Amino acid sequence: MLSKLQPAGAFVTRQLLTPDSSVTSKLSSCPHLKSTARRAFLAISRDSKKLRSNVSSAATSRNGPPDDNKCFITTPIYYVNDQPHIGHVYTSTVADAYARFQRSRGRDVFFLTGTDEHGLKVEQSAIKRGISPQALADENSACFREMLVNMDISFDGFIRTTEPYHKLQVQHLVEKLRQKGDVYLGKFEGWYDEGQEEYYTETKAKELSYKSPISGKDMSRSSEENYYFKLSAYQTQLEKLHRECPDFLSPPARRNEILSRITQGLNDVPISRTNFSWGIGMPNDDAHVIYVWIDALLNYITALGLAEEPNSAASVGKATRHSRGELMDYWPASVHIMAKEISWFHSVIWPALLMALELPLPERVHAHGFWIRDGKKMSKSLGNFVDIKTLTRYTDHYGLDGFRYFMLVEGPIMSQDANFASSRVQEVYNTDLVNTVGNSLSRTTAMVNKYYDGFVPTERGPQGGRIAFGERYDWPVVTAEAANQVIHAIEALEFPKAAAAAVALVAKVDLFINELEPFRLARDVTKAEELGAILYQCLEALRIACVLLEPFLPNKISEVSENLDLGHGTLDERVKWGLLQPGSTVKKMAIFPRVHPLDELGMPVVT
Repeated sequence: MLSKLQPAGAFVTRQLLTPDSSVTSKLSSCPHLKSTARRAFLAISRDSKKLRSNVSSAATSRNGPPDDNKCFITTPIYYVNDQPHIGHVYTSTVADAYARFQRSRGRDVFFLTGTDEHGLKVEQSAIKRGISPQALADENSACFREMLVNMDISFDGFIRTTEPYHKLQVQHLVEKLRQKGDVYLGKFEGWYDEGQEEYYTETKAKELSYKSPISGKDMSRSSEENYYFKLSAYQTQLEKLHRECPDFLSPPARRNEILSRITQGLNDVPISRTNFSWGIGMPNDDAHVIYVWIDALLNYITALGLAEEPNSAASVGKATRHSRGELMDYWPASVHIMAKEISWFHSVIWPALLMALELPLPERVHAHGFWIRDGKKMSKSLGNFVDIKTLTRYTDHYGLDGFRYFMLVEGPIMSQDANFASSRVQEVYNTDLVNTVGNSLSRTTAMVNKYYDGFVPTERGPQGGRIAFGERYDWPVVTAEAANQVIHAIEALEFPKAAAAAVALVAKVDLFINELEPFRLARDVTKAEELGAILYQCLEALRIACVLLEPFLPNKISEVSENLDLGHGTLDERVKWGLLQPGSTVKKMAIFPRVHPLDELGMPVVT
């Protein structure tokens, strides 16, 4: 975990990073393109024969065969003209839960986040404050990093687009596109959404009533000489990608929106600006600054060093994994996670850029919905914004894991937006965590301590066989089904379904206790074997449920593990029935205290 005092100018991973290879050398050692999205890319690439040849040589590359165990997870890099809010926290939490889940399954995860620090808005905000754009970027990047640390987001890398190694690689990649003929100088006539820093043609702007589809603010008329990326050249490839690879962009509703827009025809997109200076200069043309979105999208590969020249000046002083080139093998990304307003850039412009650069496509792009309040989009002007100060009051009150759980089970993970309400935070916390998970752990561990002095009993009878209580409570089958449901749901990023399956397992333990009444059996010495079997099975089912809930409640489950042995190894190994050893000790626990409700600002409700 990063220190809050980490110097703002450093690109940080758990080990400092420096790439050592160019795009060309990366192509000779890139992982096999085995996913449907990547297979589609091979089929539709303009130069797929060459790429196949490069991929086939992977086995003889310096690092040997590609490692299918690697998992690269990203958030978007957050724009430093903004301050952290619930949207940033939610996206980061989703990515973190997925990263923790994949690590628990034994995968080699690299989880990347960071800050996007160039652009007109940053320059304008800095001028208003009378400071340099770099000073503003340093200040706000530190705020985002502090937010991630305080929310216990387990990122492995934090990239800043003002870092020299990123800027050099961006220029290298853009020059490569220019030399290939995918970038050319032209003139833009149309409309500009300043808030999103996105261009629109007259036709598209008219459809939108000349207002930003995100902020609702008026667009401005723009006429400017720009360098363009030939997005139109990839029309057929992009249509084929989205038609034949339905898992490339999720949720499905988002894919349908994007595909509809693609089929209306793609225009070439401006990738440079001339009306501000705070950005990465266009190679060989100082009058142009590279468009902030191109700069930002390329972070996913510059962070891994895919375009850094060997022994470049930007590499000097960097160490370990980066300098050895180990990070390059994490590409392609397993999943890019973001909010829906930037799905166009990530599912259309980004794959087109990768096609042009002859690099593999990410396996998946997931664009979740927005948090709203009372059916309205959150905004500062409406006063319904959930900022970091409000979020901190919630996390202080419900605990970091308590609020994290609420976000993961109630958040807008799929196509629908999600309403944020303090009453719902209280309800979810009480229902799932206090009354179900917490209560079941408390009552079960209390009975084991009362009847067995804290030693785990056995579920086996005198002859060594398991004492069973009917098909309904065939716990090896019940827990295996729950584990399967949770694993498949999290793989699909369906966190509400995953949590529901795990909590349902806990609720079944409560039902088991209520029906078999071990507290009654404890009064009958002839029922000692049954009592021991019931309590063992309750503990073992709860152990498995806790393992499944670990991505949701990492700190609380760690607390449970101090009182109950949750097992060792990967998640898949730990959820097998029977790992809890009879004779081991278990302590009484109460992990979710009851708390009073908060109002919409995170303040105590006055009664």
